[in-house]
Amino acid sequence: MQPELTLKPTQLRLVTEIAEHGQLQLAANEIKVTQPAASRMLSEIERAVGAALFVRHPKGMEPTAVGHAVAKRARAMLRELHDLGHEVAILRAGRGGSVHVGAVTGPAVGYLVPAIQSIKANAPEAEITVDVAPSRQLLRDLAAGRLDFALARFLPDIESRDFDVEPMRDEKVSLLVRRDHPLSSVASVSLADLASYEWVMQERGAPIREAMNNAFGLAGLRAPGNIVNSSSLLLMIAYLTRTDAIAPVSEEVVQLLVGEPVSAGFTTLSLDQTIRVSPYFFLSLRDRPLSPLGLHLKDAVLLESRGGR
Repeated sequence: MQPELTLKPTQLRLVTEIAEHGQLQLAANEIKVTQPAASRMLSEIERAVGAALFVRHPKGMEPTAVGHAVAKRARAMLRELHDLGHEVAILRAGRGGSVHVGAVTGPAVGYLVPAIQSIKANAPEAEITVDVAPSRQLLRDLAAGRLDFALARFLPDIESRDFDVEPMRDEKVSLLVRRDHPLSSVASVSLADLASYEWVMQERGAPIREAMNNAFGLAGLRAPGNIVNSSSLLLMIAYLTRTDAIAPVSEEVVQLLVGEPVSAGFTTLSLDQTIRVSPYFFLSLRDRPLSPLGLHLKDAVLLESRGGR
């Protein structure tokens, strides 16, 4: 079994400096010790190694075969220590590392995107992963530790005591259609006008779908029956472009698809009433503190949700 060899960073630096300069005095100057102290340190290193590292000549010092090997490894270890220090500093400053977060579609589009953009401007190497999913899935993933935080709604069967909670806002429902939809030019559209149309909605129990069902019920109307069920924003976009279907979405999604720079050929119907969805929250696990990067992203998200104030 090989004996364990432990050298301090200062000792590693001395070996590399002697190998570089060939002079003990110059090496001592580089590591800011006296020549006698450097000589004693070199003797300690050679005793620990069990072999001479340098041959002493009148004009300087030349590495032995063992000295070449030790100096080569010492340079590599010093680089690793420097890189480690740099990496730790970046992590502590929140400019590196990784964070995995989730959100329902509205805040993902409205707040996470600009928040990530601001983080990446100062921390391009930060690894940020975003899951866009219904609240139920997000809460399960958060409780299981797969997410660092989530922008989601509470559900009755989810234990809220496990989470730290910060209120954000509710959502206004907009009805998205293709730009040349038959109702796109109607000044005031009622729910009765919409009952016979095809719809693209999230699965049963999703907050926006429940808000639409409640609105139809309060108006004394049956909820739509011709529905394509999907939580995929991409599928919704593809379907709306080919049909007269209607999709209830958040204002943030409308701003993305209708406004510049996307201008994707969609518009919204001028509904004669306002439909709102229950509020969503910023949720994180109570017993799992966020990393510096996670805290920076959280601050950026909350700042965006307050209009940048």
